[in-house]
Amino acid sequence: MAVSGQQSVQNQTSDDSLSHSLTSKTPFLDLKLYLVIGICIACLITASLTIFLCLRSKRNSKRRRMRVKHSSGLLPPVSKQIIEAKESDLAEKSKMEEHEREGKEEEAIVIAELGKEIGTEIEGKKRSSESHVSGGSRSDTSSSAVSAVTSTSDGMSIGWGRWYGLSELEMATRGFADENVIGEGGYGVVFRAVLTDGSVVAVKNLLNNKGQAEKEFKVEVEAIGKVRHKNLVGLLGYCAEGARRLLVYEYMDNGNLEQWLHGDVGPVSPLTWDIRMKIAVGTAKGLAYLHEGLEPKVVHRDVKSSNILLDRKWNPKVSDFGLAKLLEPEKSHVTTRVMGTFGYVSPEYASTGMLNEWSDVFSFGVLLMEIVTGRNPVDYSGPPGEMNLVDWFKGMVASRRGEEVVDPLIQVQPAPRALKRVLLVCLRCIDLDVKKRPKMGQIVHMLEADEFPFRAEPRTTKETTPLNSQAAVMHIVPHASNEVVDGDAQRSKWR
Repeated sequence: MAVSGQQSVQNQTSDDSLSHSLTSKTPFLDLKLYLVIGICIACLITASLTIFLCLRSKRNSKRRRMRVKHSSGLLPPVSKQIIEAKESDLAEKSKMEEHEREGKEEEAIVIAELGKEIGTEIEGKKRSSESHVSGGSRSDTSSSAVSAVTSTSDGMSIGWGRWYGLSELEMATRGFADENVIGEGGYGVVFRAVLTDGSVVAVKNLLNNKGQAEKEFKVEVEAIGKVRHKNLVGLLGYCAEGARRLLVYEYMDNGNLEQWLHGDVGPVSPLTWDIRMKIAVGTAKGLAYLHEGLEPKVVHRDVKSSNILLDRKWNPKVSDFGLAKLLEPEKSHVTTRVMGTFGYVSPEYASTGMLNEWSDVFSFGVLLMEIVTGRNPVDYSGPPGEMNLVDWFKGMVASRRGEEVVDPLIQVQPAPRALKRVLLVCLRCIDLDVKKRPKMGQIVHMLEADEFPFRAEPRTTKETTPLNSQAAVMHIVPHASNEVVDGDAQRSKWR
């Protein structure tokens, strides 16, 4: 009993001593010991969480950083930042450009003279554009169909293509390693992948998909996968597991047009005039099929040089087309976010968000200027008057210096008639009046025309479009001047 009482006294004494120690003040800001211990524990927890979050953020940023790797130096490296167009900035720039265009009567005169030789041929070609799209493009479809990939243990056939497992694509890209990145844009990162059967494909890891429902995703992908044309990159299959959405495309082994136009290719570009026109015509055919050969029509929304892929024979294929919106017939789509690349976006799309095929026509016009001149659509390092390709291009044409716009890296310059025809197509595509822009099928005919069998019919002075009209600046319609000019002499002037 005495021993038990003694132990109780000792325990009470120990508790009192511990309590006294915890409540005693310390030299650290005269705080009590239990407060100091609590602060230290809180600091330790905070530091641990900070280190964990930093490591996780660093890991995620490393996967998604923008880095393009070119294959073994065979493709010309190009360093060009892709800037997504902001609606407010583009709207303001559009107003400034329209203001600068007003009153350019000299430009209208030069455009009219170009139209006298070429304009009637354009009108004649319009009538046959429908047959081109319905006949020629559809025949291209059957001849260029991409064969569906056979099913394996990790995937299954879905008719037009194949479903891929995420583990299979991770293995093919070596865990989506940075060294396999071959491109990155607004839609996602593209990896080079080698499948188990040795075939090489391109895998696009879609970003910002917000966990789209798998059923909805499959419906949209199926519509894309069934599109087949020799000038469109073929979709081979897809992957949808959890929140991950990936698309598998055929692999193009000669890079993209942007690399060959703006990369380091030496003193002479391998892209001759004929090759450039081949690329332009092929691109136009691919877009014409999207606009006029499908139901419902497909608007690309991001036509630019980096989305034009090339094979070893310089055949072009338009990529990223399937990620655009499918439109109902005869309707425009209004979007709250302007998707596109600054310099290519049409003024009406930038200012209003109104999306239709005419937006693609404008972008193609800028692309065609880029192909002819070898210049970037927007070059911030250039002089103020040459920063915007469209403004500079129109100024050169208005000053009767059209032959000077050709890329100096082209060793053999084009024939004057061929150059004038392409200049005319460029100006028609960027007409501010969308109703006066040609369809992509008409553009194909204009670019493929070698001869001009029709003669422009002179119009009376009353029929001539006023030169002070803003629409007249851009709308190239053949019309006669106030003076009566002999038809043959006028044709020989521009021959």
